[in-house]
Amino acid sequence: MPAARLSDDHRILDARGPKNAVDPFVAYAFLVESEAIAVGRVEDVATIFLTNRECPFKCLFCDLWKNTTDERVPVGAIPRQIDLALAQLPAARHVKLYNSGNFFDRQAIPPEDYPAIAQRVARFRTVIVENHPRLCGPVCVEFRDLLAESAARINADAGTPELEIALGLETVHPGVLPRLNKQMTVDDFRRACEFLVGNGIALRAFILLKPPFVAEEDCVDWAVRSMALAFDCGVRVCSVIPTRGGNGIMERLEAEGNFAPPRLASLERALTEGLTLARGRVFVDLWDAERFSGCPRCGPARIDRLRTMNRSQQILPAIECSCT
Repeated sequence: MPAARLSDDHRILDARGPKNAVDPFVAYAFLVESEAIAVGRVEDVATIFLTNRECPFKCLFCDLWKNTTDERVPVGAIPRQIDLALAQLPAARHVKLYNSGNFFDRQAIPPEDYPAIAQRVARFRTVIVENHPRLCGPVCVEFRDLLAESAARINADAGTPELEIALGLETVHPGVLPRLNKQMTVDDFRRACEFLVGNGIALRAFILLKPPFVAEEDCVDWAVRSMALAFDCGVRVCSVIPTRGGNGIMERLEAEGNFAPPRLASLERALTEGLTLARGRVFVDLWDAERFSGCPRCGPARIDRLRTMNRSQQILPAIECSCT
């Protein structure tokens, strides 16, 4: 491992607090959310946040490590997590298996469990997992084929689930991406997309709004540039995530003047300009969006507007307030 990587990892780990207590046989969260499948069409997605070993990439901005284990989970644990979650969720047509890292990391999701996982999700129309661009290879195609085989055994007339892989592009800013400790280049992202698209696997991308070292006045432009490159690579969905604190190192960067969360106005502009591209679906992440709104008068209505735009994929009139 390069000395620079070791230094960055140590600095990030040193700033952390404790992990949350998790059970390797229970998904740490699950829910059903509505998502625009196409313009004018909204369907339910069962989202399961799997419990597994921590991601080996220590990204500067990440706080997903809080709900991970230190060791590889036992074989059989992940299928059990899915069983327990689906038994408590209402019916949905699509499923996300998000695992705080990389689905195709052998130390996170045991490959021995792939057939059992495929069997459990083969009835869904879309199966969405997340993965690091550098971990995309033949194993992704093998899992795609397992989904098809499992679907054929269940019901030959039901069709084959579409595998969709969510890749973190984060930003195309040449001075910032290397500083995020993601251990990835834009070319790595392009190569992963070319391989996956070439094998009939659908793509979505995660884009950071205002990562560390980016000024407020520049953050929307870089988010839009990042979305444009993702769409150029065959991505069909871009999910824009406002960069948050809460992992220790981000608070240190904020104290140094190298980070501040984006404003709600920037999140609004990012969604509007992303939809204006008309290249694919664009969502903004609204989890705890209230923390980005400093105005109690207009904040709730503006967040509700973004939620409606996420679902409709249509630009709505801006909400006027004296604070803006």
